[in-house]
Amino acid sequence: MSFGPMQILVVGFEEGRFTGAILEELRRLREHDVIRLVDLLFVQKDENGETAVIETSDLTTDESIELGALAGALVGLGAAGEEGAEVGALAGAEAAAAGETPLGDDVWFVADTIPPGSSAAIAIIEHRWAIGLRDAIREAGGEALADEWLHPSDLVAAGERVLPT
Repeated sequence: MSFGPMQILVVGFEEGRFTGAILEELRRLREHDVIRLVDLLFVQKDENGETAVIETSDLTTDESIELGALAGALVGLGAAGEEGAEVGALAGAEAAAAGETPLGDDVWFVADTIPPGSSAAIAIIEHRWAIGLRDAIREAGGEALADEWLHPSDLVAAGERVLPT
């Protein structure tokens, strides 16, 4: 299986008023194979500091094991070369087979950092739409040199640097 480019997205909500609009949009994007949720962790803390956690993924068990092996191999490669890649692939596959998820260890970190009465979501999103583009770039001998999300605040900052005040 080929995985698309992945992004980690962290969103915080003060006094979250959830109408279902976010879940509906995620559902729409998933149904059209634009994205896939590799892992989604939602943590809500009430006014008394009690937490509720929801975690979900679109991956099958086999896909989780394959992705775990791939991620483990890359970590191992960076840590100890080819030998580390083999050890890392095995460890990553075993962790996924045991049901460990990429964001599972972050539950308590997120819970500790958000104030009472708020919530946060962390998602690992696979951009399915980009698989064909990535493959075409590779086949043409190209490679990504950089990528970044452009936010409105980036344009404001660019304008402040360019335009006299």
